[in-house]
Amino acid sequence: MTNNRSIVIQVIFFVFAIVLIVNAFYLQVLDESIPNRAVSTVTDNIEIYPARGLIYDRNGELMVVNEQVYDIKVTYNFLEPSMDTLRFCEFLGISQAEFEKRMDIDFRNERYSKRIPFTFLSTISSAQITALKESLHEFPGFSIQRRNVRGYPHSSAAHILGYIREVNRAEVDADDNFDNEGSRIYESGDYIGSDGLESTYESYLKGEKGQRVVFKDRLGREVGDYKEGAMNYDAISGADIHTSLDLELQAYAESLMNGKKGAVVAIEPETGEILCMLSSPSYDPGLLTISKERGKNFQQLNKNPNNLFFNRSLSAQYPPGSTHKMLVGLVGMQEGVISHDQYIPCPGYYSYNNFLGKCRNHPPTHNIGRAIQFSCNTYFWHTFQKIIDKGGSSNDEANLDKFYTYMREFGLGQELGVDLPGEEDGKVPNAAFYNKIYGKNKWYSTFIISLGIGQGELLLTTLQMANMSCLLGNRGYYKTPHLVKRFENTSLDFPKDSIAVFQSSIDKQHFEHVVEGMKLVVQAGTGRQAQNNFTPIAGKTGTVQNKFGEDHSTFIGFSPTERPKIAVAVYVENSGGGGTFAAPIAGLIMEKYTNGEISKQKKWVEERMINTILIEETEITDEN
Repeated sequence: MTNNRSIVIQVIFFVFAIVLIVNAFYLQVLDESIPNRAVSTVTDNIEIYPARGLIYDRNGELMVVNEQVYDIKVTYNFLEPSMDTLRFCEFLGISQAEFEKRMDIDFRNERYSKRIPFTFLSTISSAQITALKESLHEFPGFSIQRRNVRGYPHSSAAHILGYIREVNRAEVDADDNFDNEGSRIYESGDYIGSDGLESTYESYLKGEKGQRVVFKDRLGREVGDYKEGAMNYDAISGADIHTSLDLELQAYAESLMNGKKGAVVAIEPETGEILCMLSSPSYDPGLLTISKERGKNFQQLNKNPNNLFFNRSLSAQYPPGSTHKMLVGLVGMQEGVISHDQYIPCPGYYSYNNFLGKCRNHPPTHNIGRAIQFSCNTYFWHTFQKIIDKGGSSNDEANLDKFYTYMREFGLGQELGVDLPGEEDGKVPNAAFYNKIYGKNKWYSTFIISLGIGQGELLLTTLQMANMSCLLGNRGYYKTPHLVKRFENTSLDFPKDSIAVFQSSIDKQHFEHVVEGMKLVVQAGTGRQAQNNFTPIAGKTGTVQNKFGEDHSTFIGFSPTERPKIAVAVYVENSGGGGTFAAPIAGLIMEKYTNGEISKQKKWVEERMINTILIEETEITDEN
């Protein structure tokens, strides 16, 4: 019995010995992680870049997407001197000289560290990176990092969308680039929205970076997650944005403005939502996606003599010409210096004190509607002079400032608050402005009478003109023009307080008389080419005098005339009368939006607008 117990004990000890020996053999010989961990004294924080928020039009059509590219990172301390650099260069399609140039880093510069990965080569395509991935173990110290760059399914709306670019050193070091914990929000090599919606909504679109903290061995290879991933966290994608733009209408308007210099803005009057907004000439936004060709493309676009990056819809400040006459008429009726049915004879000119101005031959203007229809200069010179001289010429300063206040109510002479960078405020002169030019009490209504027909020192943006059309269509109010409707992420609240309602102090009844005149302009005036057979349109043409060349063609209007769905402003530089180009372009845009298509009767107008080239456009070439 004792012998049996001794044998059992010996067997148990033998089995345990065998298990320990096998386990030790596995840990010391078969499991490579143990010797690797022994030298894994280096940890590395790997940034995980988020997907940037997508941008949609009002109908759910994608306008901006994300495309994957890759960066090659290198940690100098992990490089292997015997690495086959020629083979590495073949994978990436670069020369040995370029390899050496990219590796020639001044590590005395605080931007670089021999222990921290830096970007060796950026924006490598998925196809190019596939072969390298399989052989990456041959090149110690090198790693691959996935990034997202912008892609553009369509070639429209470049000035609205903007683009992304790499942050510069000043932005990295800026005081506002640090969060509450003192960490940088943007690091060198990060992308940031530049211009357009990409800039305005950068904080929503960019998302939040994620992180992996990993062990690395002496060759720079990942061995495992530090603390079993306890310090890791996922990236948070940026918010998708739904805009008010109608992409189909935007592309159509761009085709009509092809070969022309100017701007178009269309707004939904009831909401202030911008339906299309363009500056012409423009460019394909795909040329500025992050790629090896981007720098060359940017330089060629930037040196184009047509100033392609200048957003004429927001930043160009134009005299409005005769499109301003309706506002003068409204103030005149509100101030009681004219009535809506007042007859003002026009002998073909207007003479007052030392002023003499010409007018065209037209039928009698028995009321303000007819004056708008025939765009009678005499009628509105007379009205403006009565506004400024009301109560005697000694009241000119006070009366002009009151006129100025009305213009501000109409949204002129100030930024409207659109959610895009680069908006200018235009110019509406007041008494202080003229006192500075002429001296106090040394100017009279005749000095500034050109304001009565939208000339002189008065300047508006095309956005302000479209907004003015909303005010007229709404009979006295407008809402802040804006491009973003909502975020896809319902937890994010769109800043509704940025959209306000602005009410004019002009009595609503006066708007009806002005709108009646605008209807006549399209039915039987200079805006006839804006009309269609389906939806009634109210509008006004303008031929803006230009001392530097051909007159500018402009038009504002809305459709339908009651509860309008769309209000438009078109400005075509150096193209002649308002009825020549601006009115037909505006009419086609309104017909396209309200009816979905252009009628057969208007096809010839459409073809003429699309095919008429007024400026020479310079295209991107392969030249350096």
